[in-house]
Amino acid sequence: MNLKPRNHYLALAALLLLGLSLRFWQLDSKPLWLDEVLTGLFTRGHSSQDLPLNQFLPLSALDQIFSFQPNQTCAVLTHRLATESVHPPLFFCLLYGWMDWLRPENWIWAMRALPALFGVAAVAASYWLNRVAFSPVAGLLAAALMAVSPFAVYLSQEARHYTLPMLMITLALAALVQMQQDLVSQKRLRLPIWLGWSLLNLLGLYIHYFCLLAFIAQVAALSVWLLRKPTRYWIAWGLSLGAVGLGYLPWIPMLIGHFSRPETNWLIPYKPDWLDRLEPIYQTLAGWTLMVIALPVENQPRWIAASMVLITLGFLVWLVWQLRVGFRHLWQEAGQRPAILLIASFTGCILLQFFAIVYLLDKDLTVVPRYNFVYYPGICALLAACLSRSRAALVLIGVGVLSSLFVVNGLVFQKSYHPTQVARRMAFEPQPVAMVMTYESPQEIALGLSFALELRQLYAAQPDPPVRFALIDRSAGYSQAWRTLEQLDQPLAPPLNLWAVASPGMRTKEYPQRLTLNAPPTDTTRPKMRCQVDPDQLYRQGFPYQLFRCLPLVRQSKASSQPDGAGL
Repeated sequence: MNLKPRNHYLALAALLLLGLSLRFWQLDSKPLWLDEVLTGLFTRGHSSQDLPLNQFLPLSALDQIFSFQPNQTCAVLTHRLATESVHPPLFFCLLYGWMDWLRPENWIWAMRALPALFGVAAVAASYWLNRVAFSPVAGLLAAALMAVSPFAVYLSQEARHYTLPMLMITLALAALVQMQQDLVSQKRLRLPIWLGWSLLNLLGLYIHYFCLLAFIAQVAALSVWLLRKPTRYWIAWGLSLGAVGLGYLPWIPMLIGHFSRPETNWLIPYKPDWLDRLEPIYQTLAGWTLMVIALPVENQPRWIAASMVLITLGFLVWLVWQLRVGFRHLWQEAGQRPAILLIASFTGCILLQFFAIVYLLDKDLTVVPRYNFVYYPGICALLAACLSRSRAALVLIGVGVLSSLFVVNGLVFQKSYHPTQVARRMAFEPQPVAMVMTYESPQEIALGLSFALELRQLYAAQPDPPVRFALIDRSAGYSQAWRTLEQLDQPLAPPLNLWAVASPGMRTKEYPQRLTLNAPPTDTTRPKMRCQVDPDQLYRQGFPYQLFRCLPLVRQSKASSQPDGAGL
């Protein structure tokens, strides 16, 4: 399929518009989950240490918590990230500058808009990669697959640093292909391309640590082509690698410190057995599937979920057959083989690093599909190259559009910990609601704020709804956390529904059976209320949340001042 230059670029413009539409459609309709809440705090100029903790707050306090703080420098943000998070600073500095420039009323939409724009830029970068590596037609198809990929659309609608590093990796791969072509054809060495490759990788390392895996994979993939090449290529290679190392040298101590932080321990399987050792294999296959097709399975009736799984499996069988035929034809063209081998080596090397981390360090990266952004540019490029001469590409694009519609409507890639579902359960009865999030880390604070934001959405029609939330420190144990809770001023009168969110693994019998809570004070007394655990109202979305039903305390005793069975 050869298009005239004018039609060719019109097709590219249409694909960019399609990618833009899918990424910005209902951009702020899905709830913020805990990682996005942390992004919101950092890029609005806040620290988790600034938050009002250990007190009951109205939902209107969220406006102050997420208010924009001007005149914050990138150095200040970098220091906060270094101490309160495990991420490099560049994306957060860029997003803070974006928010400072826009000063939007709808800050959630604006916060997600910049990653969405980076996702659109990745569509254009995919076109350039495949045009350089294979052909203009393969470039158009790569742009189409990136534009409609449910995985890429999902990443683009997250207020996180995934689309920007994916853009950097795609551009770096395009530069790597150009460098390989210099090696294969023995043409004049283009030093700006080699140094440009270094700059792209250096920027990526300051955006996301996983770009280090992509950098290692690129080095390994190109080094093979440097064997038996003239000295000038080795000098250029050494300068390129040296520029990356020198530019990243100031951040290496921080990288080492972050590597040992406990925030990544959630990737370690709990008491892993032989089944846990097999899970990374089929989780990887599931991640590949979501790159091309994503049908509604989560929280669906069993017959719908089963039907969607069968359709997906049938589609995958058909796609593998089409790729087999397309690859055979592509491989017959000798001029295409160097780029195929380079991009395939890059992708395979990252996968080897993933499995080394899984099986040697016991941190299962494959459990999180979004981490596949590191090698998705390679997958997208190879898919497009194999199908560039097949009408099967049109089917793949159509399936991608349908899957992306499911993504933007929240039917697949549903938000972790389901904050909307949790908020609706907490507000299932008309009486006042108090939500308590016990925390030991900033991530748990962010989870509590995520639930509070969704409660505010449910009560948006009321100016001052009878809802309060509190973030209570449990670093000294649950017994101290419950005592802190009982001492807090609490403005809601009984009857009151008190929801206590605890750590994963908590069971109903491990919650205290009763709590004593302060009621609104009168002119002469400070009344209290007795809160009794409701064993039928324990739910779990990763974190358990338990209902306590609070009624006026008629008679007080010494025993009532302490929680019964408190702590673990």
